[in-house]
Amino acid sequence: MFDKILVANRGEIAVRVMRTAREMGIATVAVYSEPDRDALHVRMADEAYLLGPAPPSQSYLNGAKIIDIALRSGAQAIHPGYGFLAENAQFSRDVVAAGQTWIGPHADAIDAMGDKLHARLAMKKARVPVVPGGTEAIPDAKAARRAAKAYGLPLALKASGGGGGKGLKIARTLEEVDSAFDTARREAETYFKDGTIYAERYLDNPKHVELQILADKHGNVVHVGERDCSLQRRHQKLWEEAPVELPGALRRKMRAAAVRAAQAIGYDSVGTVECLVFGDEFYFLEMNTRIQVEHTVTEMISGLDLIREQIRVAFGEPLGFKQDDVVFSGFAIEGRVNAEDPARNFAPAPGTITAYREPGGLGVRVDSAAFNGWTISADYDSMIAKLIVWAPTRPQAIARLRRAIDEYAIEGVPTTLPLLRALCDHPPVVDATFGTSTLESFARSLGVQGGDAVTGSVAPSGADAGEVIRVEVNDRLYRVRLIDTPPAARSANARPTAPRLSASRAPRAAAGGNAVTSPMHGLVVEINVAEGDTVSEGQVVAVIEAMKMMNEIRAHRSGKATNVHIAVGDAIESGCPLVTID
Repeated sequence: MFDKILVANRGEIAVRVMRTAREMGIATVAVYSEPDRDALHVRMADEAYLLGPAPPSQSYLNGAKIIDIALRSGAQAIHPGYGFLAENAQFSRDVVAAGQTWIGPHADAIDAMGDKLHARLAMKKARVPVVPGGTEAIPDAKAARRAAKAYGLPLALKASGGGGGKGLKIARTLEEVDSAFDTARREAETYFKDGTIYAERYLDNPKHVELQILADKHGNVVHVGERDCSLQRRHQKLWEEAPVELPGALRRKMRAAAVRAAQAIGYDSVGTVECLVFGDEFYFLEMNTRIQVEHTVTEMISGLDLIREQIRVAFGEPLGFKQDDVVFSGFAIEGRVNAEDPARNFAPAPGTITAYREPGGLGVRVDSAAFNGWTISADYDSMIAKLIVWAPTRPQAIARLRRAIDEYAIEGVPTTLPLLRALCDHPPVVDATFGTSTLESFARSLGVQGGDAVTGSVAPSGADAGEVIRVEVNDRLYRVRLIDTPPAARSANARPTAPRLSASRAPRAAAGGNAVTSPMHGLVVEINVAEGDTVSEGQVVAVIEAMKMMNEIRAHRSGKATNVHIAVGDAIESGCPLVTID
């Protein structure tokens, strides 16, 4: 077995890999950017090396420097985690060329599944059904309109090199096709340096089901069950669970198809085959050639440590078990705790955590790199933690998740905890009838915007109206919420109650009335108005990239743009004026 590995990532996934490595007796090497000097993964590693400044292009995406550090440190292998370089076939080849072991699938498998058009063709050959649509690139908006007529509406326009909801736009009418194509191509070029777009029929509110695959270098392939990842915002997952409520015959077909998909490309690591389930049919969506964020729920019901198996396979060991040896027990749910404000259209909310307390108890697991005083940087994604629960049945798992969320205390930044808590009582979630549209429609019903656009205004931050103080009456302790109390009168003894959503915290017009202001920290990637232009309420005036999300900033009023305060490439703060409309 390896003596030492380098973990080419940060945050909770770096910590997750290091924990398993330590159990296996493997020393670990951390890499970090300048703002991550005090990060938990740096503290946990046996050795740590500076990569560079905060921007990923100068740190966690600097493959040459990561390989150099691996060689200098004496590491024998590199684990990429997920994101960053995890599905970069060229980096995988460079690792191997440098004499290191790549803890992941071989580069040709990454290439085969990295291009979604090629993947669709490969899956058709392997007799795996794909979503109805094309297998050729869409060169322009005119071709996109032809695709809409050929495949029907709504139409999904997708980045061939994409994933995670980036480079994916939906056109529900022919009038929306041009805009959807332009936005999808822009995101594809920004995130993946490849503007290739293809089209397929968009299925309304299907189940998003993914199957966990584990394969070794000796031709053995097994599945480790399936996960329901349908509860999403902006096409990105927020709640995942396993197993999935599926008819037995459909489950067996999907598991067999996933194994065929892996065999078709000679897969040799941990991987995930993602599908859409629509009625009694299922369709291949994509394959993620890495460990998934939500691998935790599969571990909880199978008892397998998927990171351990991934490391063993990379070292060349056979799986050591057959399909019949994989046994499932109970039910698991994962909620992603992100630094986002659900009441402001899930706006990313970097900042410093001022208080942090994780829940515990039977069947509760928290994968996190957070701690009191940790600063969440705008340069990286918004995830703070993953809250995972296990119980013998699904209703018990939901009850356990409710309890764990009520115990979880995070102060200093808004989080998705209140929305996760509300989902625990939402009827389609309780009865497992939810699909990919459920979360955003539920968010809208609470006064929370769930679409792609962010209104250009600044909503109040902090807790819901009122503070909670503790009062003793006849030796009994009470918690009392104060309403409309001046800040000076609020007690320093206030304690958080169970997280709640408040519709009153939806975006409001900027205080000045005329300025479209940024609701977040981020980087200006596009400006859609010039001084003197006539602007309509709701029109996109700018696009800001924040914590790996593209955010369209829309005008809160109609009028004339009298001043454009920003330029493409500017790094801006929350509340920064973007455009003045008179």
